Amino acid sequence: MARIGLIREGKIPADNRVALTPSQAQYLQQQYPQVTIVVEPSPDRCFSDDEYRRAGITLTSELNDCDILLGIKEIPISQLIPDKTYLFFSHTKKEQPFNRGLMQAMVKKKITLIDYECLVHPDGQRLIGFGFFAGIVGAHNGIMAYGKRTGLFELGRVSDIKDYRELIHTYFGLKLPPLKVAVTGSGRVAHGILEIMNLMDIQEVEPDEFLHQSFPYPVYVHLKGADLYRHKIEGTYRRQHFHEHADEYECLFEPYTRAADILMNGIYWDEKIPRLFSMESMLHPEFKMFTIADITDDKNGSVPCNLGDATTEDPVYGVDKNTIEKTAPYLSNSVDVMAVGNLPNELPRDASRYFGEQLMKYVIGDILGGGSETIERATILHQGQLTTDFLYLEEYAYGTSA
Repeated sequence: MARIGLIREGKIPADNRVALTPSQAQYLQQQYPQVTIVVEPSPDRCFSDDEYRRAGITLTSELNDCDILLGIKEIPISQLIPDKTYLFFSHTKKEQPFNRGLMQAMVKKKITLIDYECLVHPDGQRLIGFGFFAGIVGAHNGIMAYGKRTGLFELGRVSDIKDYRELIHTYFGLKLPPLKVAVTGSGRVAHGILEIMNLMDIQEVEPDEFLHQSFPYPVYVHLKGADLYRHKIEGTYRRQHFHEHADEYECLFEPYTRAADILMNGIYWDEKIPRLFSMESMLHPEFKMFTIADITDDKNGSVPCNLGDATTEDPVYGVDKNTIEKTAPYLSNSVDVMAVGNLPNELPRDASRYFGEQLMKYVIGDILGGGSETIERATILHQGQLTTDFLYLEEYAYGTSA
């Protein structure tokens, strides 16, 4: 018998997404008679306690007898239960300093941590995540911000919409001006952005056309690896080599800063990957991008003027081009930045359904079946000890807290 618990999100502000919806939890119990799923009550979850109860799922605050605990965001240290197996987004694989204490607490409590972010195919492609709906919401917010800056059209908030289906209907009467959007990335986030480009009737054009032509209607260009990066010596792009030796590459995005009205950024970034542009680029008289939706949201990352998270309630801030300080948005000498860490929260029920379907398809069966190579690759800690692929975290996990 296996007992799976859905935990109440404890991080503040509380996330309202969930790993399994009531109908998904019900389905799993039907498909796996040896499995019992329980749910910790929560006033914030996008599916109510009563919806789980009606689906035949037990609600309880007692999770000590669970074998596996499923969450979404980082778990407060005080809520960790020793000797348990947890699945959540820990945000520790890059040695994020703000979660060092969490990592060391999990070591001390002999926790097994399977990180959703590390569930990947052998080639490194992510198996599950909320990226598609981050792209949906982020692209909407980017277009909304451009409308507020220019006054040329008005677009409401995603959070005021019931669900994704209703959101689509709001685009039917939307007529956008002739604007240019640069979309970067090739993963789930980029797919979500492209979904909104198509729903808003923004037409795709080729990079050369985007850079050198004007259009009487809105257009976008989709820039992926070879469009964005080139080896400094060989002048080529090879995906695997780039991910292993990103510091040997240069970024080719600079010309787009003088052609695009809006940047929709959906690329993965780490410190070895060159940034899309520099702070100095923003001072160029032909710099045109006054609206930037940094949907993958890395502070001081691929978008250097990302100065940190905005909030779901107030998702856009300005960055003064001269002082590089935060300002109110929509000022004449500022660039508007939309950078929110939990964008899918604006469509939580749809995002949770999407995530849960992937979790059931790729993960739950393997865990209940005793594991797999995929699960092993995603296990950062096993009973409080770093696994082989994550030994580079040794000082971070075992060292003295800073």
